[in-house]
Amino acid sequence: MEKLINDFSFGLFFWQMTLFLLLLLLLRKFAWKPILSALDDRENGIKDALTSAENAKKEMQNIQADNERILKEARAERDEMMKDARTIKESMLTEAKDEAKAEATKILEAAQDAIQSEKQKAISELKTQVAELSVGIAEKVIRKELANDKEQSALVAQLLKEVTIN
Repeated sequence: MEKLINDFSFGLFFWQMTLFLLLLLLLRKFAWKPILSALDDRENGIKDALTSAENAKKEMQNIQADNERILKEARAERDEMMKDARTIKESMLTEAKDEAKAEATKILEAAQDAIQSEKQKAISELKTQVAELSVGIAEKVIRKELANDKEQSALVAQLLKEVTIN
């Protein structure tokens, strides 16, 4: 270190300093500006890439949220359709039961009407037969009456025994 101090020359120092400053000015003008602008461009590119990545991430989150919302809506719609289908099924079953009951009621009413009609017909036939029997008895009584009073009384008694009216 002493040797450096002893060999020190101000002229050499001045020219070295001048060259060094000139080198710094040249580097600043031709090297530092392009390097710094390249670094700035790269920094801006990285910032843009990060911003784009962040936007893409947000977009993906939005798409995922939309997908979940659409899935929920689809499930709700499916549940609603199933509910409607069950309601329709139940109403169809109820309607079919009601129709069957109405048809059964009609059939029963028709059967009762037929029974009533047959009953009236049977009563009518029975009345006709009773009337014919009464006419027949009266005819026989009148025939016998003309013949004999004793026989007429016996005949009426006998006919009354044979005929029983309910």
